[in-house]
Amino acid sequence: MKVYHSARVATVSSLFLDDWLDALSGICSKEQLDSFLQRAGLIDGDGQPFQRVTLDQIVWLYGIAAIETSDEMMGLWSRPVRVRALQHLLTTVRQAKSLPSALYKFSTFWNLLLDDYQFKLSNDNNQYELVLNPIGDPPVQRFGHMLILKLAHGLISWMAGREVAVKSVKFAFDEPEYVEDYNVIFPTQIDFNQPHSSISFELAKHQRPVGRTDTELVEFLTRAPRDWLFTSLHENTRTLQIREILYRSTWKDCNLAYVSSELNLEPRTLMRRLKDDGTSFQEIKDGLRRDIAIRELHNGRKTIEEVSQRTGFSSAANFHIAFKRWTGTTPRLFSVSQQTLPKRFKTNY
Repeated sequence: MKVYHSARVATVSSLFLDDWLDALSGICSKEQLDSFLQRAGLIDGDGQPFQRVTLDQIVWLYGIAAIETSDEMMGLWSRPVRVRALQHLLTTVRQAKSLPSALYKFSTFWNLLLDDYQFKLSNDNNQYELVLNPIGDPPVQRFGHMLILKLAHGLISWMAGREVAVKSVKFAFDEPEYVEDYNVIFPTQIDFNQPHSSISFELAKHQRPVGRTDTELVEFLTRAPRDWLFTSLHENTRTLQIREILYRSTWKDCNLAYVSSELNLEPRTLMRRLKDDGTSFQEIKDGLRRDIAIRELHNGRKTIEEVSQRTGFSSAANFHIAFKRWTGTTPRLFSVSQQTLPKRFKTNY
């Protein structure tokens, strides 16, 4: 299984967070929410949201909101999930003697806490499916469904000591316009408009977990939700294979012929397959340049001119135009907004 380091610089649309922000607005004041967003670097000095969001910013918003609202699921479910619930979940799951048993403990834990949904775990020839069944007719909270299914993936991977491959992910809501953001989160084919939201894994019945120490448990909690929300294995995604090749190359080599040869494909074949996937080589290349530029300016270790050159633009003016199109703001204003973030929010990626 191959790890794709280019996934570290991925960004998602701000629309991806809208359901989460709606949930937060129901349990805190507008002033509190604006403070959360400002402290996480998600809005500019005028209070306007950026159009693209880094994975780090999502982690920071989670860390701020979960503590200050005293709800580790931040209004996403009808009943608040009190602080330290995640710690109890890890303690419970860590006692499992097998990975399927860990999934079962995960389901029973949440079934004690959730009023509007219940998990059911099924097994068909070692393919374990965790299904989120509604009780009555509750509203479908898209971000909530995504977050709790991804938590199951993160915990089972933590128990296994490696990222466990996901067989399938299904969601009980229509495909959103920002569907590509779900591919950043889940390394598999995703189906929408399904009867129930679910996630499945192929696990041996007696597959034993790695013993996790108290120190590792504390580290997992300290980094939450980074280690369970954003994983790096995307072996089934052609787009991320191409992103990885581009990420490891110099921009002068970043052409279709070079990437095609790396994938042992003819350029026409690659173009046809990408078209079937609903994308193109240029879209993938531009998306990676966008994500690298946002990450570099966020870290603040390079000047705007250096970032422009790093991402292969022929001039700073062209870079400014592209960055404004990507984020809705200029490189300078974005860079200034990130300078107020605490040092612990900076990353070495």
